[in-house]
Amino acid sequence: MKKMKKIPVFKSEDAERDFWATHDITDYFQIAEQQKGVFLNLKPSTETISIRLPKYLLAQIKELANAQDVPYQSFMKMLLAESIKKRFI
Repeated sequence: MKKMKKIPVFKSEDAERDFWATHDITDYFQIAEQQKGVFLNLKPSTETISIRLPKYLLAQIKELANAQDVPYQSFMKMLLAESIKKRFI
């Protein structure tokens, strides 16, 4: 069995990212021993923004969100994510 190297302590996420970009993960982990991770209640980071919309557009968004029984801000996030996925992915 191959001896695994010790993972260094990183000063920042950038330092860790740079390290893994230039090192082989198989030198540090036994791939055969991997397990599927479970992350309960994990929520993505969010940032508050301000956006100006015409009143009629916001009213339409709220109406469509209400028809789907979804909060309008969540509905707007869904629309943005779908649009980005269609255009860029």
